[in-house]
Amino acid sequence: MSTTIEINKKSVKEFLESGKNEKFVIPEYQRPYAWTDEEVATLFDDLVEYTQERIESPYFLGTIVSYTNENKEQEIIDGQQRITTLCLLLRALYTKIYNMDHTDERDNFVRQIEPALWETDELTSKADKSKVLIESRVLESKHNDILTNILESGVTEKSARDNYSKNYRLCQEQIDEYAKTEPLTFYNFVNNILNKAIVLPIKADSQDTALTIFSTLNDRGLPLSDADIFKAKIYNNFKDKTHRDEFISQWQGISASAEYAGESIQRLFYYYMFYLRALDKDRKTTTPGLRKYFSGNSFHRLYKSDLMDNLETILNFWRVVNNHEELESESWSTNFEILKVLDMLTSYPNEFWKYPVIIYYLQYRETEEFEDDFLVFLRKLFVNLCSRYIVMPTISAVKQSILNLNAEIINSRRPTFEFRVVDNSYIKEQLKNPHRNVVRMLIKLLAYANKDQVELLPDKWEIEHILPLKWQQAYFPGCAEEEVNETIEHLGNKVPFEKKLNIVASNGYFAKKKESYKKSRIAVVRELSVTTSNDWKLEQIRERDVRVTDKIMNIFDSWIKADVKDIMNDLSEEELKAIEIVKSKGLKYYL
Repeated sequence: MSTTIEINKKSVKEFLESGKNEKFVIPEYQRPYAWTDEEVATLFDDLVEYTQERIESPYFLGTIVSYTNENKEQEIIDGQQRITTLCLLLRALYTKIYNMDHTDERDNFVRQIEPALWETDELTSKADKSKVLIESRVLESKHNDILTNILESGVTEKSARDNYSKNYRLCQEQIDEYAKTEPLTFYNFVNNILNKAIVLPIKADSQDTALTIFSTLNDRGLPLSDADIFKAKIYNNFKDKTHRDEFISQWQGISASAEYAGESIQRLFYYYMFYLRALDKDRKTTTPGLRKYFSGNSFHRLYKSDLMDNLETILNFWRVVNNHEELESESWSTNFEILKVLDMLTSYPNEFWKYPVIIYYLQYRETEEFEDDFLVFLRKLFVNLCSRYIVMPTISAVKQSILNLNAEIINSRRPTFEFRVVDNSYIKEQLKNPHRNVVRMLIKLLAYANKDQVELLPDKWEIEHILPLKWQQAYFPGCAEEEVNETIEHLGNKVPFEKKLNIVASNGYFAKKKESYKKSRIAVVRELSVTTSNDWKLEQIRERDVRVTDKIMNIFDSWIKADVKDIMNDLSEEELKAIEIVKSKGLKYYL
């Protein structure tokens, strides 16, 4: 279907008068009027200079992007700050002129301004000042009525501190000053604003088109998000004030908490879209645009009674993952084994791991065996994602499998993983020097596999090269530079290390670094500090390559094949003691 866009250069007067046929509306999803006195003063000064310089060419005020909504109103998508300020300026001019002595000029401009601000009678041209041509419906703004009152009455409270009132008073002050100091050009100034200052209205055929144009043109601030649109749609769907107030309160709470958790309410909608797609058995690899998806069937998905509660549930998940919060009545949030796998998954190179995890959590969090099932699921997901990325480090390698898994999760708490089978011998070979994007996952896996690691890794850690990247040739007599550089990047030469301690350790050799290693909260690093040898050369790296590779493959194998209860039966006495240590710290330890 073709897109229709109307673009017609218009004077301020011509543009505002179009509001008599289609009223101007600042929609609910817009942000509140925010122009400051500095911006208003700049506009006024520019118009004064334009008048005094007697410039022949029109004065360009910018673009106004809008579309006609279902109520036959002009919904302003971009330009609300300018159109609102112009209306305030014209109202201040009208108030000034109306009270001046009757002259032909005075009567002329009264007649010109009236149809730009109010509805006028077609036969008498008399203005009805109770019917303004612009209305603000911005949510979470208690000042919408103030704009209407100013335009209707031409007065405002001197003590009012909202932007409408402050800017209107500023316009009045500037107009009074100009009329006093430049009486001979005052009406030229008014004429220039009405008839020589121009705007470029861009009228789209739909909200989507208008928003697309806005996103393309806008470079003055944050563009409108899909969530802004959704908020307005949900708000308008409630018919009574009580439900509207409750909704706004819940929205504000979720939005603020999401930001604190490193997410956004927009992202919560995105995660939720994948859950709804899974419910619909949608396995298409093409991800629909968020607004396009939720606008389907007249936005019916937004009007579900459980929408906000589900967004809040998704938010709770990220509070645990990102902020390490403990959720009341959700014991999984202190389950150390679950937290470890989630921490490992956060280092996956793209976001595809998030969707099946969110879906699983939403679908089964209230079931009796959720913790055991969730741990098994997370471990299998980790192995499938990690092994596939080791072999083929691209999104396309897992995209279809993830979407299939999303749909399977809805059917079973023990879903089938349809990832392509990967040859173990090939994985083992690649593990020596894996793709850089998967290294952090593997390093975390090895760190958490250490029985003495009884807390999550510090938030700030770096990959420590045990044999430093900057090495001296004398340290490796007879070795080619390429061989040393290649071996240094092997997994066997890498551990996680706190950033602060890593700076202290710098590029020293092993014997010097061991003192810093002793101070680490990471068990696998502390182990290095008690190594009897003070040398760490290529042979030590290769030896550790073998050990860590075997360790990873054993973990992969056990996580894919075994359920929780099977693992518990195979625990050694030493591992059982480690569980007790974790429990003593108030955490749960499930295998």
